[in-house]
Amino acid sequence: MDLKPNPDDSSLTKVLPLRPLPNLIFASRWLQLPLYLGLILAQCVYVFHFWVELKDLIGAAMGNAASLAHILDAVTVPGAPRPLKLTETTIMLVVLGLIDVVMISNLLIMVIVGGYETFVSRMHLEGHPDQPEWLSHVNASVLKTKLAMAIIGISSIHLLKTFINAANYPSTDTIMWQTLIHCAFLVSAIAIAYTDRIVMTTHSKH
Repeated sequence: MDLKPNPDDSSLTKVLPLRPLPNLIFASRWLQLPLYLGLILAQCVYVFHFWVELKDLIGAAMGNAASLAHILDAVTVPGAPRPLKLTETTIMLVVLGLIDVVMISNLLIMVIVGGYETFVSRMHLEGHPDQPEWLSHVNASVLKTKLAMAIIGISSIHLLKTFINAANYPSTDTIMWQTLIHCAFLVSAIAIAYTDRIVMTTHSKH
């Protein structure tokens, strides 16, 4: 039995050329390309910053006075007494700072790859062994939700650093405001996810 092609098949649909004005408007999406390239440069700066901080941590652990001074300048609260040596709390604060850099770097990758795929052009990564799992079903709503979750993770790291170093703060105002801001991020992420769920449910019903 011969199989006739379905006229409604999207793969057989002829792509009509765009008129000049719509073509210009659609091509304007490539103006975002320099922005994503700039984010790649920012990623390079974060990689350099990560290795500088890691080098200083290793140097401080091996007794290098200059590296220890740099580490203490980065983690000591202004006005608080400076420890004379590398302590467990100081190491923990530095490691949390490194994790913070990694999480911001992950956020940059998510924005660069997901944003380019969503708003500029397809990357045609289907079947690639290193294709991110989330990229196969990424859209503007999914990207927005994942960005909100990434921001919550970064805020959690900052809040944990503040809690660990809470004894050195002269007042509790800093801790209170950071906690309130973190809660605001949580509420915003929940609201975004709930709104997207309502939209998806409405679309599925129609």
